[in-house]
This record gives sequence, structure tokens and C-alpha cells, in this order.
Amino acid sequence: MSPNATHLAKPGAKTARDLMTPGAHCVGHDETVLRAARQMAELGVGALPIRDAGDRLIGMITDRDIVVRVLVPGKDPATTPAGELAAGAVTVGADDDAEKILRTMAAHKVRRLPVLDGHRLVGMVAQADVARALPHPEVGALLSALSSD
Repeated sequence: MSPNATHLAKPGAKTARDLMTPGAHCVGHDETVLRAARQMAELGVGALPIRDAGDRLIGMITDRDIVVRVLVPGKDPATTPAGELAAGAVTVGADDDAEKILRTMAAHKVRRLPVLDGHRLVGMVAQADVARALPHPEVGALLSALSSD
């Protein structure tokens, strides 16, 4: 599936607000990677948004980031700030429809997106959330796009 696909979801498809898991947990930019990893384990998630001191989203930290960018290079997760891994985040708006969510996921090859209402983080939408709301052909196209190199 190309990120430029013009027909990914049916008219009237649900919005990010409808599909998201509300109330996303965040990790502060000055909190340690170890704290972020523990929070991920407690919540049973593979990624957390990173917020700055003003509660603005500045990036995401994933379990893969922790392994590849902290553990493998020999950094100490107990002293490395989560903000060191923040490189911006791909987001969707709360009122964006399923088509926009799919295009964003496919274009950036991500499986989870923070949902913003203005500048406020209101939830997270995952590939599984979108998959449950869409017909089989569209789900297959999304999975194919996310899995391709």
C-alpha cells in the first residue's frame, strides 16, 4: 500500500478519538530510561510518549529504542534520561479519520500513534485499534505496508 493511496477507509469511518485508548501514560524527559522501561512493563505496552517540563509531547520511547540505543551501546538505563531518545513523534489529530491514521502509519512505518487534541495528548491509537474498525482488505494493506522494507 502506498502512503499516497486515495481510498483506504470507507466514508464515515471512525476518528482517532473513537479508536484510541484514552489517557495515555507518559514519561518525563528527565526521567530515566529504566523508569520508562518499568512503566512499560507495568502497563504492558511497548512504547510511551515522552513529555517535556511543559507537558508537551516531544517524542516516543519504545522497547526497541531501549535495547538498540541504550543497552547495546553500553549506556546505563538508570542514569540515561528518556528525553535523550526523543526525536519528535509522528502524531494524528483526535478528529482525523481512519484513512488519515492508516496513511500516517504506513508512511512512517509505525504501529502506534499519539493522538493530540490541539497540543494536548489525549490518547494512543494502535494498529490493532484501527484493524478492529476496518474491513479485512484495508487491514491487510496496512499490515503489508508496515511490514515492507
